[in-house]
Amino acid sequence: MRFELITLGTSGAIPSPGRLCASQLLCLENRDFLIDCGEGCQIRLQQYGGGYSRIDHIFISHLHGDHFYGLPGLLTSWALNGRTQPITIYSPPGLERLLATWLSFSPPWPYPVAFRTLSPTSGRSAVWSDEEVEIFTFALHHGIPTNGYLFWERRRPATIIPERIAEYRIPFEMIPAIKAGGNFTTDEGLTVAHADLTHPAPPPRGFAYCSDTRYLPALADIVAGVDLLYHEATFLHDLLDNAERTLHSTAREAALLAKAAQAKRLVLGHYSSRYPDPRPLELEARAFFAHTDAANDGDHFCVPFQGRRLTIHT
Repeated sequence: MRFELITLGTSGAIPSPGRLCASQLLCLENRDFLIDCGEGCQIRLQQYGGGYSRIDHIFISHLHGDHFYGLPGLLTSWALNGRTQPITIYSPPGLERLLATWLSFSPPWPYPVAFRTLSPTSGRSAVWSDEEVEIFTFALHHGIPTNGYLFWERRRPATIIPERIAEYRIPFEMIPAIKAGGNFTTDEGLTVAHADLTHPAPPPRGFAYCSDTRYLPALADIVAGVDLLYHEATFLHDLLDNAERTLHSTAREAALLAKAAQAKRLVLGHYSSRYPDPRPLELEARAFFAHTDAANDGDHFCVPFQGRRLTIHT
């Protein structure tokens, strides 16, 4: 059961030959979710992200260009390649208006494009769900309306122990109720507890995306317990004044949030161009939260289905 983050673009405002602007791909078992779409995103998808056809939903954090300038090219490439399935794009207010002129000069569009406006609010708000995942949005603080995104797997039912089916002659049609939490009563009147018939399901896995934002300690409650926390780290802490002035965060602040949220792993990104090598940001963060990785473009962060051991591929 796949749960994998691919960091497609990890630069801040300006792309470079080796580091493109903000784009992330969250890959689950049945579909992929694109989160932000910076310039060159489609190149990174071709390099690292697999097939385009698994993406039906795109989540844009805010309307600074380094987070959405890749959309026109990506949408056009899908059209040229014969895409027919709909795409839904979620963003703060204004994206549909920004893209309307460009779309108006395009030939008849071969697939539906729907825009869904998400106005940042306090706490977290449900955005979309299916049988596999629930997605929420929450407000960040970056000078213009900015959304963070939270992805939680749905809780799975327990797994029935095969030997118990034969031992207690459990009818097939009663298995779903037992897996959902029920007990079972045999023909002889013996009640067998749910816990004696099943193995607990693995805990749901979670991912939180905190793009451009000043340090917000209150986010710890919203993203508490996630397996992966992506948090911007535009500056080292010696440039805290710059971070506060531009409403960004330092690597130390990202680490403090991850610690308070009891996240399993912190993934840093959105580095200022003054840091061609992100290792100093990683070292700064690890002094406060040991389970930190400064991502590069193309890194894969995989959370296994069983347990909480994280694997990383570069």
